[in-house]
Amino acid sequence: MNYSIYAESTPNPGVMKFVANRMLVDKSIEITKAEQAQDISVAKALFNFPFVKSLYLSSNFISIAKTDNVEWDMIAMQLRIFIADFLNEEGLKNYTEHITEEEIIKEEVKEVTSEEPISFTEKEEAIIDLLNEYIKPAVESDGGAITFHSYIGDVVTVNLKGACSGCPSSTSTLKGGIESLLNQKVDPNIVVRANEQ
Repeated sequence: MNYSIYAESTPNPGVMKFVANRMLVDKSIEITKAEQAQDISVAKALFNFPFVKSLYLSSNFISIAKTDNVEWDMIAMQLRIFIADFLNEEGLKNYTEHITEEEIIKEEVKEVTSEEPISFTEKEEAIIDLLNEYIKPAVESDGGAITFHSYIGDVVTVNLKGACSGCPSSTSTLKGGIESLLNQKVDPNIVVRANEQ
């Protein structure tokens, strides 16, 4: 059975989600420039389009952020056909099977310079668990991801990826969704902020 692809808009007008009828990856990964594509052939190929700004791959979809100089109605069909043709030519495969979770985490947490494994406090573990259980499924359905970055004082900092990065509604998601959840379940004084890299 061949891959088929459909395009789905996201809350972020600069990002569109291209969904496959089969799994593409077993790990979620954000790629902001062609050099980061490693050996992910579909990502490398998509960066050949001049209007592709960044990619977010997760399970069975690719979220594509476009440059501001072009509209989706001009490129969505072209991308949908290109992705379907590319995947069908390559055949069924897991595009991230050669990438370890550690490589993805190292890319995400560049500030950590020591080689020692990252350990989390009990509160940090609780925050990460809540993000994974309640927030991850909701934002993935919109073509993005929100991951834990740090917890210092009463401030939880999260990374915004895919459609969440630069999304006009991300502030309401951070405050109304994540912050209120963490206030109820972990600590009423927690404030949530986006990591501004």
